Amino acid sequence: MIEVRDLVKRFATDRVVTAVDHVSFTAEPSQVFGLLGPNGAGKTTTLRILSTLLSQDSGTASVCGFDVAKDSAKVRGSIGFLSGSTGNYGRLTAREMILYFARIQGVDNPGARTDALIERFEIGNFANQRCDRLSTGMKQKVSIARAIVHDPPVLILDEPTTGLDVIVSQTFLRFIEEARSDGRCVLFSTHIMSEAERLCDQIAIIHSGRVLAIGSLDALRERTGERYLESIFIRLVERDDR
Repeated sequence: MIEVRDLVKRFATDRVVTAVDHVSFTAEPSQVFGLLGPNGAGKTTTLRILSTLLSQDSGTASVCGFDVAKDSAKVRGSIGFLSGSTGNYGRLTAREMILYFARIQGVDNPGARTDALIERFEIGNFANQRCDRLSTGMKQKVSIARAIVHDPPVLILDEPTTGLDVIVSQTFLRFIEEARSDGRCVLFSTHIMSEAERLCDQIAIIHSGRVLAIGSLDALRERTGERYLESIFIRLVERDDR
């Protein structure tokens, strides 16, 4: 569902920085694909290119067969994008927020879809409160509902559990597992290695804009001789630094 080939993105400030350096990977249906790396590795830039928020300098990327550069509107209709900092409109209530995005996405019977998501994510107790008065966990639940209101086949998640407490985080991780069971493709970036160990079928470790390794957790264990993903991650990054 996601194909990335030799993706390159550079930024020019006082010097040219290559944030994404010939990155390639494929993510399939019914799969959680983890994109892991330290801060500044190029993860978020890659995800923003796939979400059509940035354009690449070279290489290709497609989502559900749609080229991110040539068919950006179709790509946006095929994905649900969510990060730890996805915002809500403060003056809208939680219900109004979800309904607003249901209408933007052209959802059939947006009211019924909104009600279903409010029930699914246990938003009912605060559905009529303004978003600027909600807790961090409440806001993230609304953001999740907003991201999937059009029932997209692909989810692109950039550190979505940042700032959430354990209970809300577990609710969200169960949702990702359900999304995989439903046949969706989930591209998942996180700094929390236990989340990646629990969820990811395939893992790409990226550093300085380059992919260092791709494989299942077992394959990465065999490659590095380490058992835990945190140790695998550190060994690959430190080896690359050397």
